Amino acid sequence: MTAQYIMVVDDEPDIRQLVGEILEDEGYRVVVAENAIKARELHRSRKPDLILLDIWMPGQDGISLLKEWRESESLCCPVIMMSGHGTIETAVEATKLGAYDFIEKPLSMAKMLLTISNALRVSQLEQENRGLRKQVTTSPDPVGSSQVMQRLREQAKRIAQHDPRVLLYGEPGVGKESFARYIHSRSARKDRPFVRAALSVGSNAGAIVGKLLFGAEDNGKVQYGLLDEANGGVLYLAEIFELDGDTQVRLLNALKERRFMRSGGNEWVDLDVSLMASSTHDLQDDVVGGKFNEELYYLLNVVPLMIPPLRDHPEDVPELLNHYVDVLTAQDGLPYRHISLSAQNFLRNHTWHGNIRELRNLVQRLLILGTETEVSLEEVEESIGPRIPVFSEALGKIPESLFEMPLRQAREQFEHDYLIYQLKQADGNVSKLADQVKMERTHLYRKMRSLNVDPKKYGLR
Repeated sequence: MTAQYIMVVDDEPDIRQLVGEILEDEGYRVVVAENAIKARELHRSRKPDLILLDIWMPGQDGISLLKEWRESESLCCPVIMMSGHGTIETAVEATKLGAYDFIEKPLSMAKMLLTISNALRVSQLEQENRGLRKQVTTSPDPVGSSQVMQRLREQAKRIAQHDPRVLLYGEPGVGKESFARYIHSRSARKDRPFVRAALSVGSNAGAIVGKLLFGAEDNGKVQYGLLDEANGGVLYLAEIFELDGDTQVRLLNALKERRFMRSGGNEWVDLDVSLMASSTHDLQDDVVGGKFNEELYYLLNVVPLMIPPLRDHPEDVPELLNHYVDVLTAQDGLPYRHISLSAQNFLRNHTWHGNIRELRNLVQRLLILGTETEVSLEEVEESIGPRIPVFSEALGKIPESLFEMPLRQAREQFEHDYLIYQLKQADGNVSKLADQVKMERTHLYRKMRSLNVDPKKYGLR
């Protein structure tokens, strides 16, 4: 299931058979091609992890094929050239065209295996480095010693043993991706890619997202998508409710049939991914509102994992504060500052509407703007700003006159009671509420959290 995928291209049947059998004995998955035409076909059908490519073949030779892949930007993995008539000039030319290495025939199997192992390791390190550059703030393990976090990590470890589809729920900033990466790091796919796809609000035009996920083919040129990149590993779809209806159906069919077709293509690509997805709200609400495919929901919802907001485990705040001080000083070169005990205790009682992301941003702000070695309580209070009042839980408890309030508080008190009224009219259904108040659902959920409006109290399941 997690074996690395190697393509062997050689016109000699004995070499194809021998090399293929040896690599399979070593635990690799192998496909073979006898010429450039077959190699091109296999290359389109699935993104390989490594290619062994013979130079001298009838028809198109290996150097020309390598050059073709490079010029079409399809050189997606390490290529090791093979030849029984090699020269230094040929090896240099192959390297300039992007080949990882050059080995001579007759093949030394020990040298071949070592070269393959080194090439795959370099490729994996490059992928990890790209991931680290994109996710420099991602902790290898979710941080926190509370019972809540300990229980979640134990659940994640059990999930990792079985490779199911996972649906992670939680407010923005709670660390859903951190738990997805934690599951991946403890699964049988830990040495395979973890590919993250974020679907931004307002940019989810079907054609764009379809090409991003499924890739595309145009006049023989292959543009690999995220499913290609994640094949054999994990695909993490952040905020999956942003997928348009057509893309939901394509994803559903790909998961059911374990294969997909690129946009503009006419050949199936085998699919072997472990899919994880996240959402800031219950997808059942979207199913009821007709905005999410019901069959896809049940296909994804094998193992739901709820990541609680930071306010539900405030005892982890001091550990998180110190963790991000260490991360930001080490990675961003910010000056080290100690957060005083009184400041830490104050922050334990902060509401943290932005959760762990808000905490990290606060630490970064304190390290950048502060001048003293210690972060004081007064500095933290000034950085956070005045607290927004906790609103009443029901209608009829607002002050006699909103005109007696500061403008911001009066506006938010009205919005609070307005949303409760509209929720009751919608029988607690947030999709209906969004239609009634003419707000996009993601913004609406954010607004309700900031105003302490819990839709579950007003009719939601």
